[in-house]
Amino acid sequence: MFVISHFITAVAVLLNYVLEFYFWIIIARAILSWVSPDPYNPIVRFIHDATEPVLYQIRSKLPVTLSGIDFAPIIVVLGIKFLQIFIVGSLSTLAQRLV
Repeated sequence: MFVISHFITAVAVLLNYVLEFYFWIIIARAILSWVSPDPYNPIVRFIHDATEPVLYQIRSKLPVTLSGIDFAPIIVVLGIKFLQIFIVGSLSTLAQRLV
C-alpha cells in the first residue's frame, strides 16, 4: 500500500507545483496589463498565450469587467488557491491515511 501512497503524494506535489507556477503566470499577466509591454517579446507572448484561454473562458461566461478593470485574473487566482487547498490537500490526506 505504501507504493500507492507515494504515488498519490507525488501527484499531489506535482499538481501543487503546476498550480503555483500558473498562479505566478497569472500575476505576471496582471502586472503586464498595467504597463505597455512589447507585444513581440517572447516572454510577453508566452504569458499571454498561456493565460488567455483561461481568462477568455471566464470573461465569456461572467461579466467581470467593471469600469475598465478586468476581474478575471482575480477569479482565476481564487480558483487556483481553491484547487490547491481542496484537491492537493485531499490527495495529501488520502496518501497519509494509506500508509
